[in-house]
Amino acid sequence: MAEASKIQVPRVKLGNQGLEVSKLGFGCMGLTGVYNSPVSDEDGISIIKDAFNKGITFFDTADVYGTHTNEVLVGKALKQLPREKIQLATKFGIAGVAFPPSMKIKGTPEYVRSCCEASLKRLDVDYIDLYYQHRVDTTVPIEETMGELKKLVEEGKIKYVGLSEASPDTIRRAHAVHPITALQMEWSLWTRDIEGEIIPLCRELGIGIVPYSPLGRGFFGGKAVVESLPSNSFVSSHPRFVGENLEKNKHIYNRMESLAKKHQCFTAQLALAWVLHQGDDVVPIPGTTKIKNLDVNIGSLKVKLGEEDLKEISGAVPLDQVAGDRTYGNLMHLQWKFANTPPKESKV
Repeated sequence: MAEASKIQVPRVKLGNQGLEVSKLGFGCMGLTGVYNSPVSDEDGISIIKDAFNKGITFFDTADVYGTHTNEVLVGKALKQLPREKIQLATKFGIAGVAFPPSMKIKGTPEYVRSCCEASLKRLDVDYIDLYYQHRVDTTVPIEETMGELKKLVEEGKIKYVGLSEASPDTIRRAHAVHPITALQMEWSLWTRDIEGEIIPLCRELGIGIVPYSPLGRGFFGGKAVVESLPSNSFVSSHPRFVGENLEKNKHIYNRMESLAKKHQCFTAQLALAWVLHQGDDVVPIPGTTKIKNLDVNIGSLKVKLGEEDLKEISGAVPLDQVAGDRTYGNLMHLQWKFANTPPKESKV
């Protein structure tokens, strides 16, 4: 495998509003826990700097990650990097998360502004390149939420607006108020719900696509298959990683592992390369806490796949054979509810 530091990470346009980013981004969420134990500030800053030095300039965080600590960590790292060369994305909208799964979602104009001001302070920056509504609050017309985001753009506090996990109708209505630059959705070989309607809509409107969890929440990295997950990991109780579901899904991993040998790459690289090959407007944001995994992810850019290869890889992961929901129970649908009761726990 080529050294990650010697791989040229391409630059691409994300959406048609002028934002240019590295073709591969970096999801910072895991640096403050969720998938594993949080890393130290020193280690977190180190991996962000290493990613930048290897060509990644697009970094993704959110106010809810680590209950604000993720933004603080990212902000510290940015102080050691040239800000003008970084594309910084963060999010607002999830006011609380509790387990069993429930979300408190807010999208009022006042909340939008207060979240933006707080994120700017935690990140210690003058502006946010890409500001996403993390989840949509359907008790507030999307036009009102977008109206406030438009004001923040006009004030120079944010440069571009994004949505995450939004419905087609919401995307259209939001885009009519102010152009949406990027849509962040879960997209990987075993989570492909957005391919039927949302991807074509984004391309119709000129909206870039930012897949989160492009490695199936790490599944295609193999640890859940060949080792065991830490008990404190977010995915240790995920529907696709438990009991019979995991045993069934191991067959999918094994097929991908065989194909990876054919392509002379790691299984994770083949799975990520498949996402990267879905279009020039697709910028996945895998995250990791380890330099070796970062290098593997960057190495996926060297994996070249033709149309027949892509069909063969897709065929190795039949969606009707993927066992378990893509997220916890009804959590995906809870984003469309506004919980008036405070969360039992403040953890992601």
